[in-house]
Amino acid sequence: MAGVTVAVLAADQVSKSLVLAANPTGDVGIGWVSVRLVRNTGASGGLASGHPVLVTLSALAVTAVAATFALRARSRGVALCLAAVLGGAAGNLADRIFRAPGFGRGGVVDWIHFGGRGGSLDLADLAIQFGVLGAVVVILASGRASTASEPRHQEDHP
Repeated sequence: MAGVTVAVLAADQVSKSLVLAANPTGDVGIGWVSVRLVRNTGASGGLASGHPVLVTLSALAVTAVAATFALRARSRGVALCLAAVLGGAAGNLADRIFRAPGFGRGGVVDWIHFGGRGGSLDLADLAIQFGVLGAVVVILASGRASTASEPRHQEDHP
């Protein structure tokens, strides 16, 4: 789990550093995906962008909840998916804490833009979204597997 969390966090921070160093102006890309550099001080999609401290505290809470659930997961698959969520949450939280304009007020560096979608996102956001989706799929699949493996009892009919 720690390896997945650290890998997601590292990939997120390195990709953001590379995009910031390149400093693209406007949309750079082809087709339906492009690089669009955005400093998001709000939550996903810019929600609550006028309240960076509240968003930072919420991000801290989400990170703590993801860590708690990942450590308590009964399934290895769910634990690994939640480790990806934790890595993504930590990546965005690091931006909020350490990036300008200052501690707890920093903007998340979003840079991946899909045509037809309103906002931009980053690797951390993708890890969070796919991690949650993966955990749900694993939970649902394991529920079906355990239901299918339970013996069926025929009722005695007179």
